[in-house]
Amino acid sequence: MIIQAKGIEKSFGTLKVLKGIDLEVEKSEIVSIMGASGAGKSTLLQILGTLSTPDAGSLRIEGTDVLHLSGKELSAFRNRKIGFVFQFHHLLPEFDALENVMIPAYIGGRGDRDARQAATALLCEMGLESRMSHKPSELSGGEQQRVAIARALVNSPAILFADEPSGNLDSKTKAEIHQLFFDLRDKYGQTIVIVTHDPVLADMCDRSLFMRDGQFV
Repeated sequence: MIIQAKGIEKSFGTLKVLKGIDLEVEKSEIVSIMGASGAGKSTLLQILGTLSTPDAGSLRIEGTDVLHLSGKELSAFRNRKIGFVFQFHHLLPEFDALENVMIPAYIGGRGDRDARQAATALLCEMGLESRMSHKPSELSGGEQQRVAIARALVNSPAILFADEPSGNLDSKTKAEIHQLFFDLRDKYGQTIVIVTHDPVLADMCDRSLFMRDGQFV
């Protein structure tokens, strides 16, 4: 199992958002998590992605007990092993597409040539070879999200976490982004966990889980 989460609990003040979540995900599996707003989906995704710490429970990723890593160790682990794609692409406006994709590679200590080659290859694969020198404001919504996906993949992470990755896109672009996740899995063996409200995307996944009131039902 690439992800093993047991008894995950999380509260914000007196509000208990996660109530003892158990989840196992296999390598190269694509899992969707659905549920109404406020069910705890995004909170769970942030904990699985090591961006947030649970109040109780255990979490192992590729066999590593991530909850017991120091801050510095956890940052290095996250940079190496985990990629994130959000509903809003969060690209840096002052940098072009290529530079945006290179940033996590630089943070991971890779040299300029290596980072540039990896970023270029991914953007070409996304069909953006003619858009690499464009800044985010010069790209369409679908192109921006493809750049964000390339950025998430530049360090070849073991797991990609996606939070409503197509929530802001028109239906044609949405279908293209959905298919892209499955193409990536087929090519790179990527494990992908997707929070979504989209039943079409959920039906495409290997497994679809539903959350209600902080638990899977």
